[in-house]
Order: sequence, then structure tokens, then C-alpha cells
Amino acid sequence: MDLSIHNELAGSNLRAMPTRSRWEVITEWPLNIAAVIFLIAYAIPVANPDAPEWLLLTCEVVVWVTWGLFAVDYVTRFVLAHDKWRFFRSNLVDLAAVVLPMLRPLRLVRLLSLLSILNRTATQRLHGRVVTYTVGAVSLLVVIGALAVTDAERGVPGANIENLGDGFWWAAVTIATVGYGDRFPVSPIGRGVAVALMIGGIALLGVVTATIASWLVQRVADVTEQQEIATREQVDVLASELAEIKNQLATLVARTQFEGELTATGDPVSTG
Repeated sequence: MDLSIHNELAGSNLRAMPTRSRWEVITEWPLNIAAVIFLIAYAIPVANPDAPEWLLLTCEVVVWVTWGLFAVDYVTRFVLAHDKWRFFRSNLVDLAAVVLPMLRPLRLVRLLSLLSILNRTATQRLHGRVVTYTVGAVSLLVVIGALAVTDAERGVPGANIENLGDGFWWAAVTIATVGYGDRFPVSPIGRGVAVALMIGGIALLGVVTATIASWLVQRVADVTEQQEIATREQVDVLASELAEIKNQLATLVARTQFEGELTATGDPVSTG
């Protein structure tokens, strides 16, 4: 299809959408890019708190600017929503990320929107979707958990998660529900992050298990269907062969009867 025609069709489809849906389509990729920028700006001070002052200040400004973009997006979608109560109930995570900016680790919940990209860019095959979504979701949750717990625990008396390396180790064993116990959060926010990461890990494991089970059932159904098709083809071949044998027998019987009649009348029987 010609590119201009494709763009025209896409534009007409976009104009046909409700205002809120049109806003979400237009702002989806810019906001996801802003979320990645936000992640980088948030991670630099957590990973290197002794970075130059100008860099830390720049990161803080970027964090607040991107937070402002998220706030504008939430307010706009709320205003454009026809059922505002339903929108409110369906977007509590976005609301928490917007109205609680002073709790720095909570800002990271906005990054969960990046999971939608993984879901759309995954291959159409179910196995590919499982692999892509699982790897992406686990990686994102580990990064979010490590940054959040390191930020929350730094400087807290009695804390044993002292740097980002400790945070990543703790996040990895927590989401895997292993829990060695050598690293653990002591602050209220850090423990809240731990609970959220545990729930996320268990939920993700359940989703993956259910998806794999569904894939296996589908595979068995496909194999059964292929076997049924092969069986039907074999039955058709046998039926065709039986019909041919039946025709040959009918011909042979008719010829035998004809030869018998000729013999009875005394006419010579040709053997051609």
C-alpha cells in the first residue's frame, strides 16, 4: 500500500476515535520515552550519590519535569474520561505516582507502563510472547525494585542494603521468592517495596505458568487435529481403493457371466 494512503487511513481512524483515546494514542510513545529518560535520571543519583553537584541537580530537574508530564497526562485523561469514577478506579497506580512525588521510590511505579510496549512488540506466536514478556517484565521489576530499595535504605540506621549492587542482589532473590536473608530492608518504605516485589514475582510466575499451560494444551490440540486430518486422509485413500476394487470385481463378475452365457449357447469365447 502506498505510504500516503496508509497515513491517510491511519489519520482517518485516529479522527474517528473518542477524544480520550486519541489523546492516549498520540501521547503513548512520547510518555514511554519520557519514562525511560526518567529512569536514567532517577538511577544516576542512586547508583552514584557522590556524582558532581551539577549532574545531581540536572537529574533532579529532569525527574521533576518528567513527573510534570505524567501529571498533565493523568489530569488530561481524567478530564476527557466520560466515566470518571471508572477511570479513577482503573488508574490508581498512575494516581499514586502523581500525587505522592515526595516519596521518591513511588515515582518508579510509572515505569510499569513500559510493560505495554513489551506486550505489543512481542511476536505473535504465543511462545514468543511468553519469552519476551517474561524476560522484559522480570528485568523491569528487578531494576525498579533495586533502585527503589537502595534509595529508601540509604542512610537508614541499621540498613544492610548499602549500594546499588546490594539492591540488585536483594531484588533478584526476592522476585525469585528465594529470600536468602543476607540482605533485607529495614525502613518502612523499603519493606513496602519488598512486599510489592514479592507480590509482583508471584503474580508474574502465575501468569507465566498459566500461559505455558495454555500453550501446551494448544499444542496437544494441534497435534490431535493433525492426527485426525491424517486419519481422514488415510480413510479417504482406503475408500478410494475399495471403490476401485469393487469396480474391478463388478467388471470381472460381468465378464464371467457373459462368458458363461456364450459357453451355454455354444458360441466360441474369445480370450482377447
